[in-house]
Amino acid sequence: MRVLFTTLPGSGHWHPLIPFADSLRAAGHEVAFATTPATCSAIAAHGFRCFPVGTDETAEETRERGAKLVALGMEGATWIFPTFFAGVWAAQRLPDLLAVCQEWQPAVLVREEIEFAGCIAAEKCGLPHASVQITAWRPWIRSWIVEPLNRLRESVELPPDPDLVMLFRYLLIVPGPPSYFDPAFPLPATAWAVRHVAFDRSGEEQLPAWVHDLSDRPVVYATMGTVFNQVPGILESMLTGLRDEPITLIMTTGRNQEPAFGSQPPNVHLERYVPQSLLFPHCDLVVTHGGSGTVLTALDHGLPMVIVPVSADQPDNARRCEQLGVATVVSPDDRTPEAFQGAVRALLANPSYWQNAARLREEMERLPGPAQVVGWLERLAEERQPLVVSP
Repeated sequence: MRVLFTTLPGSGHWHPLIPFADSLRAAGHEVAFATTPATCSAIAAHGFRCFPVGTDETAEETRERGAKLVALGMEGATWIFPTFFAGVWAAQRLPDLLAVCQEWQPAVLVREEIEFAGCIAAEKCGLPHASVQITAWRPWIRSWIVEPLNRLRESVELPPDPDLVMLFRYLLIVPGPPSYFDPAFPLPATAWAVRHVAFDRSGEEQLPAWVHDLSDRPVVYATMGTVFNQVPGILESMLTGLRDEPITLIMTTGRNQEPAFGSQPPNVHLERYVPQSLLFPHCDLVVTHGGSGTVLTALDHGLPMVIVPVSADQPDNARRCEQLGVATVVSPDDRTPEAFQGAVRALLANPSYWQNAARLREEMERLPGPAQVVGWLERLAEERQPLVVSP
């Protein structure tokens, strides 16, 4: 069976697909990816064939888009989804994806949820297709993208889809515990839960040697990822508020940014990047912007969080984690050293956060792993019918 994965560039988009691609390859299936040319080289380094589709942004375009997204803050998603995800980028990739599907002839297509050209190409070619949830579940986004996606459907002579049923028509793969998702916004009938497996090592990254000599102090890890680390002042506020606390503070500034904060006390460790899958077993608490990958990886290790949401799905993750009692939230108008200091002190003094995080970790441990998805995709390719979860 041939399976084509489609993804936007950026590690946060294609990394979540790798555990499923690895499982398919281990089961003897032929796997390929399709994404922009620059990212193809990174994926090919993991042994997967990759078809270049669309074009890469220039460095200047990436900077301009990132700056506007940061400036829009909590409203950023209402701009980037119709303009780029379902707009410019989907339109650029669709012709190339159609050509790949027609030439390579996959039996099923799997896309990460924000890559929208894939489902249109699959529907045009009569392929069953699946989606992998990589962000918070936000069904209201469909109202923002219905117009541009229907324009794309029309461009390839597909009928209108006013409710965007195509997005999850056959199968939605949801990494994460079912109780994490807000019951006020039900998942579709084709949603199947699997265990979140973090893939965050694009090369030969290892733990720094000093990790093995940590003191008995609580270990607090702080990060703003590799996009929202550009928001002025947040990392500085975290560092100022936490470096003199009776903790070990580990802060990563992002692959794209040197940790240039001057000399620090011996309990502070600054790095550009450390794989969370390796680091989190040594941590007690996570301070984060609330990206879905970091949140799920923290919960998989039973770690509570201090979340400082900026944009994208971070406010939704922050709100849900607060509801579940696994996080406290630093609001956009209170990103001060004192706020981070107070939030970390409050969590360290309250064991209920660890108890709640442990319950979610146990729920995640009971879920099927990525290998289970192989059978679902085999069934989808054979039956070519939606896989509906039994009540």
